[in-house]
Amino acid sequence: MQSVKVYIEGLVDGLDFDETLTRAKFEELCSDLFKKTMKPVDSVLKDAGMKKSEIDEIVLIGGSTRIPKVQALIKEYFNGKEPNRGINPDEAVAYGAAVQGGILGGYAKDSKVVVIDVTPLSLGIETVGGVMNTIIKRGTVFPAKKSQIYSTYQDQQTQVTIGVFEGERALVKDNHKLGQFDLTGIPPAARGVPQIEVTFDIDANSIMTVTAVEKGTGQEKAISITNDAGHLTEEEIERMILDAQKYEEEDRILKEKIDAKHAL
Repeated sequence: MQSVKVYIEGLVDGLDFDETLTRAKFEELCSDLFKKTMKPVDSVLKDAGMKKSEIDEIVLIGGSTRIPKVQALIKEYFNGKEPNRGINPDEAVAYGAAVQGGILGGYAKDSKVVVIDVTPLSLGIETVGGVMNTIIKRGTVFPAKKSQIYSTYQDQQTQVTIGVFEGERALVKDNHKLGQFDLTGIPPAARGVPQIEVTFDIDANSIMTVTAVEKGTGQEKAISITNDAGHLTEEEIERMILDAQKYEEEDRILKEKIDAKHAL
């Protein structure tokens, strides 16, 4: 269909709206929105470390993929490769949700379908100078468990605050805070001597447990962060990723200055 009649009775102050909208005009009005749909595709390829030529099949899901202009942009992006239109866009989403629910509920143990969950943003803690120190990188498949050793930054320090953040920027002030806790009872010593192991553990239900252990005494403290605890929306996650790309060079220079200052 190349045009459609749009009629809205009593749109404003008793006036009716009557207009013929052509497909060309519709595509012109929505061009900025259509272009945005390509950004996640570009990000997925970069995160996967794959080239366009390495993609075997392009499957379109979600109601908006029915729009011819979106299909044309996808085809153009993949250098003329035709996307698969043989799957109902709405059923695919519902089927995927059902499979995920079955896996989490323990009802899909014999399923041949493999669902891979990844972290949408990098996860880490705040270090000296408000620097974001990443422990789990964006795109890491979970369940996942990773640890890193830290220490005190002041002499005779008996307590450290573990601030947990998600995001891609160099400083935590530009990222999203998930929570924090204090590890106390650290034996007084010169800075850099105590060994504090911080562990990020994400289970299959997207529940993350962050644990800090002082290796000398075994003193331990932990925090659990669920997927619904002040979590970011998809739009906010996308904005943070785009901001990180936009300010990548500025962040690199700023972090190098902070690191040089601490080294001095």
